[in-house]
Amino acid sequence: MGFIGAVWSSESSIIGSGWLFGALYAANAAGPAALIAWVIGGVIFAFLALVHAEIGAMYPVAGGTARFPHFAFGTVAGTSFGFFSWLQAITVAPVECFAVMEYAQHWWPALYNSSTKNVTGTGFVVTIVLLAIFTGINFFGIKWLAHTNSTIMWWKLAIPILAFLVLVTQWHSSNFGAAAGGFDPGGVKSILGAVAGAGIAFAYLGFEQADQLAGEIKNPQKNLPRAILAAVAIGTLIYILLQVAFIAAMNPHILATSHGWTGLTCPATGHCNPQVSDITSGPWAALAGIAGFSWLAFILRVDAVVSPFGTGLIYITSTSRVSYGVGKNRYFPAILTRTDKRGVPWVALILSFVGGLIFLLPFPSWHSLVNLITGASVLMYAGAPLALGAFRRQVPDANRPYRLGGASVVAPLAFILANFIIYWSGLEVIWKLGIIIVIGYVIIGGFMIFDKQRPPLNAKNWKAASWLPVYLIGMGIISWQGQYDGGAVLPPVNTNRIGLGWDLLIIAAFSLVIYFWAMAVRLPREEMLALVAKQGSDDPAQAGQAS
Repeated sequence: MGFIGAVWSSESSIIGSGWLFGALYAANAAGPAALIAWVIGGVIFAFLALVHAEIGAMYPVAGGTARFPHFAFGTVAGTSFGFFSWLQAITVAPVECFAVMEYAQHWWPALYNSSTKNVTGTGFVVTIVLLAIFTGINFFGIKWLAHTNSTIMWWKLAIPILAFLVLVTQWHSSNFGAAAGGFDPGGVKSILGAVAGAGIAFAYLGFEQADQLAGEIKNPQKNLPRAILAAVAIGTLIYILLQVAFIAAMNPHILATSHGWTGLTCPATGHCNPQVSDITSGPWAALAGIAGFSWLAFILRVDAVVSPFGTGLIYITSTSRVSYGVGKNRYFPAILTRTDKRGVPWVALILSFVGGLIFLLPFPSWHSLVNLITGASVLMYAGAPLALGAFRRQVPDANRPYRLGGASVVAPLAFILANFIIYWSGLEVIWKLGIIIVIGYVIIGGFMIFDKQRPPLNAKNWKAASWLPVYLIGMGIISWQGQYDGGAVLPPVNTNRIGLGWDLLIIAAFSLVIYFWAMAVRLPREEMLALVAKQGSDDPAQAGQAS
């Protein structure tokens, strides 16, 4: 695919179900100050995008986010970040399907239970069909996929812009102030918590999709960094405009009866205002209907199928490439690296479908999966600044088609910012991630035991990952003692012993210790280059381009 296709591969992931629900949940969490949270999220992901732009252009390999830490720190550290990358990728397509079910209930009520906020049995079956369609389209190859995705992407951009232009005409200035409970009813804590816990960080996920498909992009050294940066800039602008329109267009009477933005939600039991119920089930379509734009409400409900469809489609693509990448690393069975004549990693594609089905079972709603995906994603993203710092030291003379200015400052800063989002996700998310990580280690360890060609686990590899357990356990302890619970109602719960402000300073200091520790124990240059040479020369690119 060319430059536009690469931009759309990332943008299609950024503009997905996040725009359908993000404005509502962000306003629930932070009121009108959600605008600040969107800006904070955009800045953080811009830093992470800059990091990915350099290393993605240096090593344009399929499933790059699963492989960069492997190149820099070897097998032990690479196992963890490869699994984080795979976990993030495989869970997004199901959550996009859930978004379709939640909006589509307007026409087909049997798909979704508004009382339990979960999909029904019928909705579960339809979700499986959607995943099967995503998988089937991917078997036609990257060129066919790029054309399909580009067509969908123009629609996905046009509808949010149309919603903004129409709804912003219903301007209610009071919605930004005292009539809605104040501009920032929850203060700084709620603004920061909204970045991770209200779907904002989730909405930005996917900028790295061009990285995952780097082996199949024309002239990746030029097009890859430009595509990533362009996708983040477009996404940030659209999300901020949408949040302005959502706040401005809301009927002030509804806000008054719900006692402001933070009350704009249905109670767990008892009666719910029908208008509020409609808003929580399909925020933008309901808002358009309340404002008298029934034609726009219809279009938005159609878009609630098209937008998640496009995102789910491209995530099945990237998941197969990440699965290919962990297969190349020999963390998963090498059969995942098999490709067909079009360059499609078909075994990895089937695994993406089956894995998506597994994650449908314990998380039967959009919101229940979002925070977990956010935590896994940012753990994955945190590996990129570490890899960049290591590459600058291991191969300072390497060809860098895009060279990030001030990388010695930007890389550790990006690592700190990634850890902020992990912390803001809350203890509930972090301890669940911890359990999943342990399960992942068991699964990968089981595969590697029987693999005679498994990657080395020598003393250099263990040394290069010596910081990793301290990092993971340390983040858990800080979260336990910190301010964000992530919605926890049962033990373990956070203690709030570390005050607001001090928690960010501690996270920043801890991150710098881990960062420079990782730099000190990185793989030697020769071993790093050997890993790159072994894995970087036979990606699906050749077969895909030949087709």
